[in-house]
Amino acid sequence: MMSSIEKWTLELDTLFIANRMQLRRAAYKILGDWERSDDIVQDAYIKVAEMTATQDVRQPLSYLFRIVRNLAIDHYRRGIFESQLFGLDEEGINAVTSIDSPENTAMNRQLLERVTEVLAKLPYRTKQVFELYRVNEYTQTKIAEELGISTSLTNTLIREVTDECRNVL
Repeated sequence: MMSSIEKWTLELDTLFIANRMQLRRAAYKILGDWERSDDIVQDAYIKVAEMTATQDVRQPLSYLFRIVRNLAIDHYRRGIFESQLFGLDEEGINAVTSIDSPENTAMNRQLLERVTEVLAKLPYRTKQVFELYRVNEYTQTKIAEELGISTSLTNTLIREVTDECRNVL
């Protein structure tokens, strides 16, 4: 006889498999990126799978869609925040050199030193996750696979570093 947790897991697996493409499309509508949408769907599955069977979810499919939507919106907002915090990759390519006054250069060096100090104090794995994400542009799924950690932990570590850098700035 199956326990309530086994029933919940089986029901979730069935719903997830049957509706994976629709969940992926729901995330894509918000993010506009299929790889990030895959990350969101996987994060949603993990989040819901970690729930215990004692939590009463009356409409698990609707709940799964809501989790995907909320995670996608959070990810979208975080992307906007990070682009404001760290700037777009294209910024600076056509920068006018006249704004590079000694004062601006000194201020930028101080900010860079602060961020460097924050990064230097991070645990190795956290720093590695952040560099793979921001410098090497790995997806959260790829980082998780490479480092042997969960995507939710990857997401948490990226968010923590971003928050630390923001606090310094």
